[in-house]
Amino acid sequence: MNRVVWDAYEEFRCIAEKCPDSCCKGWIVDVDDASADYYRSLEGPLGDRLRQVLKTEDGASFMELENDRCPMWREDKLCRIQAQLGHDALCKVCREYPRLIMDYGDFAEWGVELSCPEAARLIFRGVTAKTQSVPGAEPAEYDREWMELLQTGRQRILEFWTQTELDVPQALAVTLLYAYCLQQTPEGESAPPVDAEHLLQTARSCAGAAQLQPMLDFFLQQEILTREWEDRLRRPDPGSWDPRLRHLAQYLIRRYWLQSVWDYDLTSRAKFIVAACILVNSLGGDPVRTAQLFAKEIENDPDNRDAILDAAYSHPAFTDANLLGLLLK
Repeated sequence: MNRVVWDAYEEFRCIAEKCPDSCCKGWIVDVDDASADYYRSLEGPLGDRLRQVLKTEDGASFMELENDRCPMWREDKLCRIQAQLGHDALCKVCREYPRLIMDYGDFAEWGVELSCPEAARLIFRGVTAKTQSVPGAEPAEYDREWMELLQTGRQRILEFWTQTELDVPQALAVTLLYAYCLQQTPEGESAPPVDAEHLLQTARSCAGAAQLQPMLDFFLQQEILTREWEDRLRRPDPGSWDPRLRHLAQYLIRRYWLQSVWDYDLTSRAKFIVAACILVNSLGGDPVRTAQLFAKEIENDPDNRDAILDAAYSHPAFTDANLLGLLLK
């Protein structure tokens, strides 16, 4: 099988106590069954403490937060389990995060999560990927023709992003319209080239009055993890588009474009990509930190993420006219 590996995946190293945020803070830590059984079997003070804080509901185990952080997180921002038992003793999610494996059966893509500050730094440097051939593969359970169209289309839109002289909002408008082109490609035909000039002209004709508030209101109605996120949504600070946001767009394209293979809905994911970039730009601050916060609040919360996909065709914040208006106003 083929494995597509991002350079950020290979280069990532946890910066531990130097991290400006923490994956041990704010999130309930899900513990896999094997790790939970191991933790409950430990003797001594660490075992006693783990049995005290490890909870089970509906058959799933997790660490109960204390003061909004994992009880295994020490004052020096290091994990008590890792410090005493080593990295391999961590539960599965803690061993793997922020590494991200997108498995499609007969091939997989290995990346990193934007919600980690160090991974975000690597992503905003620009992501490249290489393909490796490794033994073993599961049968492909997707529509091969649709996947080929998505893969070719993604390659073409990523090449467009690396070559275009358009600014970020114009390039996002082209990306959204190109997703529509792919979605409407007749069965049996190959992915069309990215005709940026034509797509941008079409986007301008479809753009309506720009309304940011409906988008802010939508995100305020979703589950909110941190006070900082709520404060940012209530006090937006939109400004000129930072060129570095092109790295955010490319990350989102790499991560979400091919997921359309499961439900044949590329358009809603293109809207997710565009809305994410608009929101990050609109909340101001350092774009790397704002994007990392967006990922922590939205990307890593399946309900929040799915809410955007579900609202893509019905909510006024995500109409083509509004998204294009916000991009091209």
